[in-house]
Amino acid sequence: MTVRTTKRSAGLLLFRHTGRGPEVLLGHMGGPFFAKKDAGAWTVPKGEYDAGEPAWEAARREFQEELGLPPPDGEAVPLGEVVQSNGKIVTAWAVEADLDPEAISPGTFALEWPPRSGRIQEFPELDRVAWLAPDRARALIIPAQTAFLDRLAEHSG
Repeated sequence: MTVRTTKRSAGLLLFRHTGRGPEVLLGHMGGPFFAKKDAGAWTVPKGEYDAGEPAWEAARREFQEELGLPPPDGEAVPLGEVVQSNGKIVTAWAVEADLDPEAISPGTFALEWPPRSGRIQEFPELDRVAWLAPDRARALIIPAQTAFLDRLAEHSG
């Protein structure tokens, strides 16, 4: 009998106010599966953690791992949890901060590519990040994560 455990991820959704209105920072998932995909391929910078680690600490650690930058200080607005279509539970916090997307140095993961080739390649966790207006973010983000955008708007409204 195998015990199936639910995967959990935690992340930080940065937001800022500009002359054009609010923006959020999202990352485009790296690797060959998302290379030619835009809609549904953007995410809150996040990563998996084990049950023994507090979600907030995991969110800050994963921000550093995913972007190669220290997580920003500032008030953390809890955005709660969502369940993605793959069953993963994602917990997020919003933090008001500004950073230059060009400054990121993403972490990497190894994957056999092409499949069954025996070749292991390294790919960036996030191949790019961008500041996006809420409507654009909603069109690109993993569908379940749109709830984070809604909750942030409620908090900021």
